[in-house]
Amino acid sequence: MQTQILERMESDVRTYSRSFPVVFTTARNARLTDEDGREYIDFLAGAGSLNYGHNNPKIKQALVDYLASDGIVHGLDFWTAAKRDYLETLEELILKPRGLDYKVQFPGPTGTNAVEAAIRLARNVKGRHNIVTFTNGFHGVTMGALATTGNRKFREATGGVPTVGGTFMPYDGYLGDGTDTLDYFEKLLTDKSGGLDVPAGVIVETVQGEGGINAAGLDWLKRLEQICQDNDILLIVDDIQAGCGRTGKFFSFEHAGITPDIVTNSKSLSGFGLPFAQVLMRPELDTWKPGQYNGTFRGFNLAFTTAAATLREYWSDDTFERDVQRKGRVVADRFAKLAAWITEQGIEASERGRGLMRGIDVGTGDIADKITAKAFENGLIIETSGQDGEVVKCLCPLTITDEDLLEGLDILEKSAKQALS
Repeated sequence: MQTQILERMESDVRTYSRSFPVVFTTARNARLTDEDGREYIDFLAGAGSLNYGHNNPKIKQALVDYLASDGIVHGLDFWTAAKRDYLETLEELILKPRGLDYKVQFPGPTGTNAVEAAIRLARNVKGRHNIVTFTNGFHGVTMGALATTGNRKFREATGGVPTVGGTFMPYDGYLGDGTDTLDYFEKLLTDKSGGLDVPAGVIVETVQGEGGINAAGLDWLKRLEQICQDNDILLIVDDIQAGCGRTGKFFSFEHAGITPDIVTNSKSLSGFGLPFAQVLMRPELDTWKPGQYNGTFRGFNLAFTTAAATLREYWSDDTFERDVQRKGRVVADRFAKLAAWITEQGIEASERGRGLMRGIDVGTGDIADKITAKAFENGLIIETSGQDGEVVKCLCPLTITDEDLLEGLDILEKSAKQALS
């Protein structure tokens, strides 16, 4: 396996190739193959950008047909047939059935682009600068988004440039069971001497992906929405990793029955791993002037094509989401049993998450790394998350077969026992 050119020329900023130091060549659904012909079950799925698996044949065919027809590939923000088809499909299959009335903005193609646009829009609409965010939140590493991202590793990589514009509040569960952390937020809002600048918006992940698979309680989310409404604050849900079906609903906030003012999507939005992002906003919030938020790749026609095909294939009824919920229960049960076994070994562990966004907290990054390293040796690709990398995190494709899902879970269990015995 030839890796010398990769090791010599690629920047040291690389991460995944350190944990999985092989050269991959092909992939299909939940399996990757390296150039030596070895197969791996994928519980990483492009960090959540391959919810529908690698090289999904039905989505791929739509892309091939579009390219073969000489369809527009790059068109700035021109109106194109691909854009129209995507918006029509989004409205008919996703927004209308959920009673949602949103306008759509296409920023640059990544999640952090969508977050930058969302927080800037909130500031423009409300005429205030402050954005409230939450402990362990991750919203991107460009400067505006970074100000709302908690992880010190990313915040310290600015070369001393301060990150400004975000105020952190404790996320649900941050202060332990029995404490409603929104009491603190609400107290500061009502206390004129509390020191909190009234925010333009609040940005929140309903399940914190990079922060450790922390799932906010549904009542907590409902209360957060009410606090925002009572105080003229825009509620922004960052659904970049938790959205597009990952939690068992297309939007992760559906579980709580709330309606955010602004929603950000990316990662699996294209359905095929192509870069694509959008910002959904209540129509009256669309106060942008033409060209005020710009970008050369704001709307990628290949991604429009695959995204529309994905929605038609998987979201025309509730069959797919019910299957994701079923698989989520399988993973939750196996993770709970594995966490109980790890606890019996004297290492306190717990299962967490929602849908097929699940994790096992094993307390320390050292232990989690031992488990995931052994898993890779055994043919499973799985990563960690959390402030110290202490959570073993499952983001398998939502389309994974039952056979591959169970085999992957068996490998993880075997690997944990090998690493900790």
